[in-house]
Amino acid sequence: MTIPERERPQDYVLRRVTERRVRLIRLWFTDVAGQLKSFAISPAELEAAFTQGMVFDGSSIEGFSRIAEADMVAVPDPETFELMPARNGSSDEISARMFCDITGADGTRFDGDPRGVLRRVMDRARDAGYTFYVAPEMEYFLFEPDRVDGRPVPLDAGSYFDLTTADIASDIRHRTLSALETMGIPVEYSFHEDAPSQHEIDLRYADALTMADSVMTFRLLVREIAFEHGVHATFMPKPLAGVQGSGMHTHMSLFADGRNAFSDENSADGLSDVARGFVAGLLSHAREITAVTNQLVNSYKRLIAGYEAPVAISWARSNRAALIRVPPTRNEGEEATRVEYRAPDPACNPYLAFAVILAAGLKGITEGYELPPETPPSITGYSDHGGPAYGHHLPASLDEALDEMEGSALVAETLGQHLFRWFLRNKRREWSAYQTQVTQFELDNYFAAV
Repeated sequence: MTIPERERPQDYVLRRVTERRVRLIRLWFTDVAGQLKSFAISPAELEAAFTQGMVFDGSSIEGFSRIAEADMVAVPDPETFELMPARNGSSDEISARMFCDITGADGTRFDGDPRGVLRRVMDRARDAGYTFYVAPEMEYFLFEPDRVDGRPVPLDAGSYFDLTTADIASDIRHRTLSALETMGIPVEYSFHEDAPSQHEIDLRYADALTMADSVMTFRLLVREIAFEHGVHATFMPKPLAGVQGSGMHTHMSLFADGRNAFSDENSADGLSDVARGFVAGLLSHAREITAVTNQLVNSYKRLIAGYEAPVAISWARSNRAALIRVPPTRNEGEEATRVEYRAPDPACNPYLAFAVILAAGLKGITEGYELPPETPPSITGYSDHGGPAYGHHLPASLDEALDEMEGSALVAETLGQHLFRWFLRNKRREWSAYQTQVTQFELDNYFAAV
């Protein structure tokens, strides 16, 4: 949203609502798991929402508050105001959305607000002179609305960059791009991904808070537009066995005084000491933050060798099996210098994922972590004997990832004790429930054999 100079953001929003005859303003926030929450207010309530916030029952939101302290306040951020695309081309009801920051009833910042967690870490980066920019590659699947024998049915058998004109997938992607543009979310690339019915849309660089808002908006738009076409969209990391899963490879850089702090034209490889420290911090704390960047039991069905997902904790320029890749900048100049963190998946809570990534990178910079040697191009992430190539690998299950997170001072400090304890407790419960399940694999392989 572009606000004219000398006009307060709140005044701009109030004027736009009047000019465009907006009938509903949807106030958005997320719970700790990254599920989008929303309630709507009328234009008549908007000015009071800016000055006083809107009270809601926090005890009904995962990870927010106990019943004894249920009242929470949603304070809309006017900088996030955008008109919503009309559904099915209808213009009968014009609505808009704003993201909210969550406070307690006394006006103090609520420690369990994921958006507030990211704000806090970005403020630390800003105090150190940095602004954190990210650009995620959003992968997802489109499926038929009905499943066969409990399994999802892809819409096509396409692969990389296939132009699937025989089905509705291309039209859905085109509609999605138009909706994103309408809501001020710029896109860099879009194409059919490697797996059947898998798609990718790459979002253009923005500061991490704006991008986390954009990721939440993106996921909603993709699902809604797919639903309008009678198909199902999912950001589940691994919905199909035997093909690659969906990742959220995230390109990132730090800027200082308007210049890319990751770039150093005088170094042999173009990377600055800041970039080296940032990458070293990510590598050092990768195991600790994986439960946040990959928060589902299903996430670890993707993080296996052989399916273009990282396994070994390593970095490289030309090796896509590495956890961190330093992409070539071609002729784009120093502003394009960046690193790509390849572990996250699109089911994560983007506020928390970006927060722990930034915290790990800052730790590497401030404490002068030493960058380990680059992974050779021939390394695939696993040795010929099946073990991790360098002896260091990402957690192989949510259970293992939670063990690493539980012992991490960095993650506890970044999330805050309220959110840290809730996340661990909730995810332990999820893992326990998963362990009690009898899967189709077990029935297929053991029921008749033993």
